[in-house]
Amino acid sequence: MSAVELTAAEAARCALRAGLPLEDERHAEVAATANHIHAVIGTLRDLDFGDTPPAAHVVEREVTDASL
Repeated sequence: MSAVELTAAEAARCALRAGLPLEDERHAEVAATANHIHAVIGTLRDLDFGDTPPAAHVVEREVTDASL
């Protein structure tokens, strides 16, 4: 993982390329947020889950009865 952080100018350029122009005062905030997200994802990638199985997801549905 790269230790280089996104600068305010790079954030503005990336946003503009994605069709999301930013106001000048937002460049630094967007760069800081992107860098934080990048750090969190990096931490998650470093975790060793070993043989941890995925969580089971159970959807409970409401029973509807059409009889009166």
